[in-house]
Amino acid sequence: MGAGRVCRGGPSSSPAGAAAGRPFPPLAASSSSASPSSAPSETASTSVTKTVNGSHHFKIAGYSLSKGIGVGKYIASESFSVGGFDWAIYFYPDGKSAEDGAAYVSLFIALASEGTDVRALFELTLVDQSGKGQDKVHTHFGRSLESGPYTLKYRGSMWGYKRFFKRSALETSDYLKDDCLLVNCTVGVVQSHTEGPKIYTIPVPPSNMAQHIGQLLASGKRTDITFEVDGEMFPAHKVVLSARSPVFRAQLFGPMKDKNMKCIKIEDMEAPVFKALLHFMYWDELPDIEELTGVNTTWVSTLMAQHLLAAADRYALERLKLLCELKLCEDVAINTVANTLALAEQHHCYQLKTVCLKFVALPENLKAVMQTDGFDYLQQSCPSLLTELLEYVAKVGEHSVTPCLYSTEVLDGGDANGRRVKPRI
Repeated sequence: MGAGRVCRGGPSSSPAGAAAGRPFPPLAASSSSASPSSAPSETASTSVTKTVNGSHHFKIAGYSLSKGIGVGKYIASESFSVGGFDWAIYFYPDGKSAEDGAAYVSLFIALASEGTDVRALFELTLVDQSGKGQDKVHTHFGRSLESGPYTLKYRGSMWGYKRFFKRSALETSDYLKDDCLLVNCTVGVVQSHTEGPKIYTIPVPPSNMAQHIGQLLASGKRTDITFEVDGEMFPAHKVVLSARSPVFRAQLFGPMKDKNMKCIKIEDMEAPVFKALLHFMYWDELPDIEELTGVNTTWVSTLMAQHLLAAADRYALERLKLLCELKLCEDVAINTVANTLALAEQHHCYQLKTVCLKFVALPENLKAVMQTDGFDYLQQSCPSLLTELLEYVAKVGEHSVTPCLYSTEVLDGGDANGRRVKPRI
């Protein structure tokens, strides 16, 4: 009869026997027992505290006329930005404190924007105008500060000197020249940040895409459209022009395009202006005007900027338009300002318009500008501007006696409304 084999003695060597007995040990336990313990990781970081520095130069013209405005009343500089905060210089011709009886002038630097516990270093310098270099300097920079940087609690807080200079001594010194004082101010805003370890240095060159695209125009290769401007021919690339200008995009690839069009005639534009326009569209920068025109004068540069601004507006090249507006703001002059003002009005360049109106409204400029041919054109093309110009002239008349604003409040660091500055005409 059949009988099953019975195994006696030691444990079974089969997996089933092992499962019936005790389980296999976990792999993790087996691994950890066999490998040595790993070393602990180490990291590091560095806290860096430094100052972000900036300077402002403040000219106080007509010092003698500012005397007598009253103790606690000041002349303010324009505000300037350093370290993410706005600042202003306050000069008190009759002093800040009533107890000194106008015997001293006071000088302060004030926080002119919102801020809480702004820590900073300051330097106030009254410039020696004799050229001897004997400036009067009060500074936090370059020396050990026992209690650290100065802290300004909130907007309107100030640092400076009530008794900055004895007035009688100032008026006989080399600091006062042609009834003017020069004050330099440096602010160093304290900032802190933490740096982790940097384990790599990969220098990345600046983009040279504009150079590559610009070479397409310079080489003249693979052009597929030609523009005729004032008798001159300018080959170009449709895809580049359409990428840069929505006007060209509609003209070259829009639903009304002519598939067989190979040449486009541009009206109402001079050849050098269109050449400059193409240069910008390929190179993304203004061309060298002297190289383009063969003349190096401010008048020619201004004339080109005027024409180019109109062209930029025509083809919706906003960056080029702003570059031209900036150039014209920098080069305002008697013989060109009227034409520039008309251009600013026609092409909605509001900052340029304001700069021109202010320039024309000045008493020393108004008569000379009115005698130019450009002013006749302005009267004919933009008569509404004459009303605005009269308003600016009236404002100049109101403020011509006092070039700086005199405050009637005494700042003690708690002025909720902030400082007062010279109004813009």
